[in-house]
Amino acid sequence: MSELWKCCDAIAEAAVRAGCRFFAGYPITPQSPIMEYLSWRMPEVGGVFIQAESELAAINIVLGAAVSGVRAMTASSSPGISLMQEGISYLAGCELPAVIVNMNRGGPGLAGIQPNQGDYFQATKGGGHGDYRTLVLAPSSTQEAADSVYLAFDLADKYRNPVVVLGDAFLAGIMEGVEMPQEWAPPFQEKPWALTGCQGRAPQLIKSLYLGPGELTEHDWKLWRKYKEMEENEVRWEEFMLEGAELVVVAYGTAARITKTAIKWAREKGLKVGLLRPITLYPFPEKPLKRLAETGARFLTVELNTGQMVEDVERVVRQEVAFMGRPAAVFFPEEILEKIEEIM
Repeated sequence: MSELWKCCDAIAEAAVRAGCRFFAGYPITPQSPIMEYLSWRMPEVGGVFIQAESELAAINIVLGAAVSGVRAMTASSSPGISLMQEGISYLAGCELPAVIVNMNRGGPGLAGIQPNQGDYFQATKGGGHGDYRTLVLAPSSTQEAADSVYLAFDLADKYRNPVVVLGDAFLAGIMEGVEMPQEWAPPFQEKPWALTGCQGRAPQLIKSLYLGPGELTEHDWKLWRKYKEMEENEVRWEEFMLEGAELVVVAYGTAARITKTAIKWAREKGLKVGLLRPITLYPFPEKPLKRLAETGARFLTVELNTGQMVEDVERVVRQEVAFMGRPAAVFFPEEILEKIEEIM
């Protein structure tokens, strides 16, 4: 049954039902409602909630929890996520599963709390130091945000890798109907690699420091093979009104849901335009974009920034891609329709 949920609350409740029993974080708008919800919800289900003294502390506390095998999570917004980058790199290097929710606000710097998609580069290109990637899910509704969190924990465990759920201030502030997962994941699952005490078995070691000859080279190529497996098996996207499209709009998250209205209006005017919405920003939906490029379609990206995803689209389709951007504010559908008409 669908119920009204605030998006941040839905994310938090979905985490609990996905088996998350450990949360550490630090307040920052617009993600603070996630923390507020979990501050009382975690103790109700026998979990642990920690308000850390900083984002630096929070991500390293999550790392410590992940080592034990518990499903662990943190949430923050853009500047806080920047502070977490070293810890996220350590999670990837140690091959530890964790979920990181980023309700993207403006930037660079402290900037503001308006809707923004300026963290695309940070989320999809690693963000921290070293050769590593994080799976990145980009929901565009409250329902999808809840579903993405549930999926994120499964993917994190499957690949022993941090997973980012990337929202924005618009998504954080809305309330919509949501059908919450009724099947709860078990909170404690056996993980043979976890450090739970070595009584009855050989000691184990989790580390990201490799000093022996060739050790780090071997480790980094092992991680690379894992990322290639993600690229082969975990690409997700939505196709909207793409039949016979001569212009393909590529947009994600909040920008995509606004773009859908503009595309409906464009189709009513006889314009052959459709939307490809990446749901995973990494791995990026390269194959469907290449397929559309082979039909002779042109491309437009709509982003709430000054131009980030457009670089990946151009790399894939190997042609000049039109761009429509607006940092720290949303578009009206009429404006997107006007841009579509101008191109076509």
